[in-house]
Amino acid sequence: LYRASIVQKRIIYFQDEGSLTKKICEQDSAAEGVTDKPILDCCACGTAKYRLTFYGNWSEKTHPKDFPRRTNHWSAIIGSSHSKNYILWEYGGYASEGVKQVAELGSPVKMEEEIRQQSDEVLTVIKAKAQWPAWQPLNVRAAPSAEFSVDRHRHLMSFLTMLGPSPDWNVGLSAEDLCTKDCGWVQKVVQDLIPWDAGTDSGVTYESPNKPTVPQEKIRPLTSLDHPQSPFYDPEGGSIKLVARVVIERIARKGEQCNIIPDNIDDIVADLAPEEKEEDDTPETCIYSNWSPWSACSSSTCEKGKRMRQRMLKAQLDLSVPCPDTQDFQPCMGPGCSDEDGSTCMMSDWITWSPCSVSCGMGTRSRERYVKQFPEDGSMCKVPTEETEKCIVNEECSPSSCLVTEWGEWDECSASCGTGMKRRHRMIKMTPADGSMCKAETTEAEKCMMPECHTIPCLLSPWSEWSDCSVTCGKGMRTRQRMLKSAAELGDCNEELEQAEKCMLPECPIDCELTEWSQWSECNTSCGKGHMIRTRMIKIEPQFGGTACPETVQRTKCRVRKCLRGPGMEKRRWKEAREKRRSEQAKKNIDSEQYPVCRLKPWTAWTECSTLCGGGIQERYMMVKKRSKSTQFTSCKDKKELRACNVHPC
Repeated sequence: LYRASIVQKRIIYFQDEGSLTKKICEQDSAAEGVTDKPILDCCACGTAKYRLTFYGNWSEKTHPKDFPRRTNHWSAIIGSSHSKNYILWEYGGYASEGVKQVAELGSPVKMEEEIRQQSDEVLTVIKAKAQWPAWQPLNVRAAPSAEFSVDRHRHLMSFLTMLGPSPDWNVGLSAEDLCTKDCGWVQKVVQDLIPWDAGTDSGVTYESPNKPTVPQEKIRPLTSLDHPQSPFYDPEGGSIKLVARVVIERIARKGEQCNIIPDNIDDIVADLAPEEKEEDDTPETCIYSNWSPWSACSSSTCEKGKRMRQRMLKAQLDLSVPCPDTQDFQPCMGPGCSDEDGSTCMMSDWITWSPCSVSCGMGTRSRERYVKQFPEDGSMCKVPTEETEKCIVNEECSPSSCLVTEWGEWDECSASCGTGMKRRHRMIKMTPADGSMCKAETTEAEKCMMPECHTIPCLLSPWSEWSDCSVTCGKGMRTRQRMLKSAAELGDCNEELEQAEKCMLPECPIDCELTEWSQWSECNTSCGKGHMIRTRMIKIEPQFGGTACPETVQRTKCRVRKCLRGPGMEKRRWKEAREKRRSEQAKKNIDSEQYPVCRLKPWTAWTECSTLCGGGIQERYMMVKKRSKSTQFTSCKDKKELRACNVHPC
């Protein structure tokens, strides 16, 4: 509760009254993201046509955490313009089976089926192709778009597309109202999009294994605090960086308009062109080039012909999913025979030729067609509906001649584009009566011309898995390859067929390295038995489990000439040694009875070498932890050790 107080005079003030108290409640997580804006009835007149353009902004550069480099994509866009009686999806609602299949699989098939079942509430089905990869510059690939219409009853639009791979994450708009309060049509809508969770899968990363959410949860927007492993996680709870933007622009209006406020854009047309009805059932795992232009019609008359276009299969990401044809045929007619010509008769295809009227010699045959649609201007059809032509069967009709059937229809051309061959066949009905061989040909071949081939240089297999790292420890390289599947004659391919990247494995063990042994020192005595030592220095300390360092000091016995001793001197030395032993023993007894033992701290670390090369010195110390208070015992002292270092030449 926020409370304000207003002091007007010293004895007149206001507090806790009306709007001076403000109550702010934490948002209920169950209701978070609920679509609660009221949908009003539309008062606009006529119809309006819009173009939806989708701009993806999800890439490794903008969202680097755990970005799926190999499989990132946007699924096919699916949506519709609809009435308020039908909602495709909404925050706080539950995902339908169609929404679930888009969210988890990227498949729009079930969603489109659900939309078409609502035919009375839907005006246009909105569809646009998938994008592999998710982001490319606009000068390389145009942003996907789709056109749709709205009217007074169906003035809302919704769509969704999956951010893949992901557990069940999507972006989209829900029930966007294109009708204004002033009874007009919205001119332009620009919306930045963040991903939302369909509530059907509990994964937290892009490539989490399937984990169905049971029971199903409500649709909600993702947040930066959902899970520490989430690619959108931000411990400070900031907003998620936008992944896409959608732009909806009005491109035309039709019919009488009833705007209260005049519209400043003159886009009223006599008739709205129908939305593109072309169905595209291409699986998202099949990556094609763009369609080539349509070829010229194979017919130069008003007789029905065909025209063709083609595309090249560039990659098949899932070999278990078949890819559809790479060629597309469409019926057509010659110039001046288009369906749009109001004085043109729409004719059926010709029915096949009748059999020849004779079985031997010259005869006639005919074929027919019928009027499918009379001219819109009411004129009569002047196009012939019957054709007759001469036919010759078995030119020689003597008993010694070979009798054959008529030629059959031509087979399809052997080539799908360019020049090919076609054949037709006939059969022998009766061999010559004199038993001679039949010399009549039963097969005939001729060249055929198909539309010009549009070569597409690169047809590539999917990338292989990354190879093992080139090393067993430390830094190395790994590679992956793909193969050129298109024929060599289709042209050069500049696409890379091999990629390499750095890889990092645990650090390699580093063994201890030592210098060579030094020369033996001189014997430590001038006479009698003694010892001498030699040393070597550690050049590299062992790391990451490497071999430990062996000994760095060796000692060996030495013997110098015998010591010369006189009898008096030897006796004096024996007496001094005995006195020394007695004194040391007395010290030990007193120290153990009256004073604590001398305690020392552990050795310190070695200091840095005094020089970088040419031989330096390192020191370490052992300090007294508890020193005796008695001045009689001075043996409890700090200790110091020295060793050589950096003995390599400068």
